[in-house]
Amino acid sequence: MDMGSFSISLAVRSITASRKFYEALGFEVIGGKVEQNWLMLQCGSARIGLFQDMFHRNILTFNPKDVRAIQGGLKAKGLHFVEEAEESGEGPASAMLIDPDGNPILFDQL
Repeated sequence: MDMGSFSISLAVRSITASRKFYEALGFEVIGGKVEQNWLMLQCGSARIGLFQDMFHRNILTFNPKDVRAIQGGLKAKGLHFVEEAEESGEGPASAMLIDPDGNPILFDQL
């Protein structure tokens, strides 16, 4: 099962302080808008999203080519989704499940 690229979305208190910290670690801004309180940063193949006042928990994010195939395969294994992609749809969609420790895992097809 190819889950695509991986990133972590961090719920941060200060987009400015977090940006400065991760840039000191070698990350560079590759997208987003600081005035909208979100940025995407990358260092090598590692990607981090910084999100201020958008959600309460950190989110593990995968960007598969076919979110519906991932969703169907994981549902067949007995996993429960809290948000599902429309199974008959096409194109961009997302689905989310929660791991046993309460961490959201987002499958986001762009």
